[in-house]
Amino acid sequence: MPLNLPNLLTWLRILFIPLMAGVFYLPDGWVTPLQANLLAAAFFGVAALTDWLDGYLARALGQTSAFGAFLDPVADKLMVAAALIVLIDLGRVAPLVGLIIIGREITISALREWMAKAGKSASVAVSFVGKLKTAAQMIAIVLLLYFTPVAGLPIATLGTVLIWIAALLTLVSMGYYLLMAARALQKSS
Repeated sequence: MPLNLPNLLTWLRILFIPLMAGVFYLPDGWVTPLQANLLAAAFFGVAALTDWLDGYLARALGQTSAFGAFLDPVADKLMVAAALIVLIDLGRVAPLVGLIIIGREITISALREWMAKAGKSASVAVSFVGKLKTAAQMIAIVLLLYFTPVAGLPIATLGTVLIWIAALLTLVSMGYYLLMAARALQKSS
């Protein structure tokens, strides 16, 4: 396991998961609901930024590694799944949205593993719609964790609309990846 800055940022993202979730379950009086919202949104927001930064730095510094390529998507999926579970528990996200997003992550992770074993991993490389889904999802989760209106802006409503858009993009991207995998396997048979 190479210990370099990109991998440290990925480990930091994993460390932020219990911090983001835990602020909502502290004993009464430790933090106000507004403080819990702010802290959770900040932890998740910083973690989401490290997702972009660790990949950028790994490429820019020539510090890519097989371990980093494994750990980065695991950290992303853990972070999103934990946030969605907390948001469902708080009544801020519909369980169906959580099932769609978490189910897709499990499905596509398994598909990528299978395609890699078949020597066809390029056929399920990250697509533009996948990147768009991730951006919508990350922004929506930050908004839903913060939840409190800002300067009259209905943050909760904006987050809810965006998480449903992310769920729709999740289904579209899953369909795209499944189609690409099917085509790649069909060509090789």
